[in-house]
Amino acid sequence: MKMSEMTENHGNLGTKSDLTGITDTPITDPASNKDAKTSGALKKSSRYRSRSLSASSTDSYSSTSCTGSSSDGDDVSPREKIQSNSSGSNDFCVRNINQQAFGRREIDIAEQEMPGIMALRKRACDDKPLKNAKIIGCTHINAQTAVLIETLAALGASVRWAACNIYSTQNEVAAALAEANFPIFAWRGETEEDFWWSIDKCVNAENWQPNMILDDGGDATHLMLKKYPAMFKLIKGIVEESVTGVHRLYQLSKAGKLTVPAMNVNDSVTKTKFDNLYSCRESIIDSLKRSTDIMFGGKQV
Repeated sequence: MKMSEMTENHGNLGTKSDLTGITDTPITDPASNKDAKTSGALKKSSRYRSRSLSASSTDSYSSTSCTGSSSDGDDVSPREKIQSNSSGSNDFCVRNINQQAFGRREIDIAEQEMPGIMALRKRACDDKPLKNAKIIGCTHINAQTAVLIETLAALGASVRWAACNIYSTQNEVAAALAEANFPIFAWRGETEEDFWWSIDKCVNAENWQPNMILDDGGDATHLMLKKYPAMFKLIKGIVEESVTGVHRLYQLSKAGKLTVPAMNVNDSVTKTKFDNLYSCRESIIDSLKRSTDIMFGGKQV
């Protein structure tokens, strides 16, 4: 080919103005471009949907949770709250009275697991053998204790109750008891000051002279003896169910300060042959599972 022909053919490529429609953007397949747009839209939709679900889940949890949610007002001490039950009574101090429905379900389940005390309640409720008994209780407050408290009331006793441990109270159960018009002063996470204040509220109440103490650890006995010695002399009996509490009672007895009858429930046959034998075994198994974070299913134990 001659040089002149090559030059002529090369000139047919066009001028610069003819190339204005061409850009530096890489050429992509139309189908893949469509897929990319669809994927982006899905991601955006999924992102907004997940935010919506997350928010609704959080709202739902906080509105129905019975422990640990922000709706419990954990930053506010129950002593600073103004609460009342459906009957208008405010003679109690619990974490959140609105948890009472869940606590009542727990108590109902516990009743099914305690046929002995339920049979006693049914058998003696008409006779009211505990009529005129005014009992101060200071024990762990859980669903099983609630069954005991309601049984004492069904048999004619009047009770006021506090917790013997600042960490063991089931807040929802305490709320259920408060809703049932029991003077309950307990919540999980009490300070030491709250602990003694709660027991004091059970001892020193208007138109209330206790005549029995049901103690676990001896704290109610200790406070009443130290702070209200005149009221303590009118006590007709003390029931103590712990090793620590019994030890403290023996110390008071040796010092000549135990001026009222006291019953050592801790060393009773029922306690040593049943509770210490079976309940402690159950606690050991539960502790092993919690501390090792393993399940016993499929294993030889």
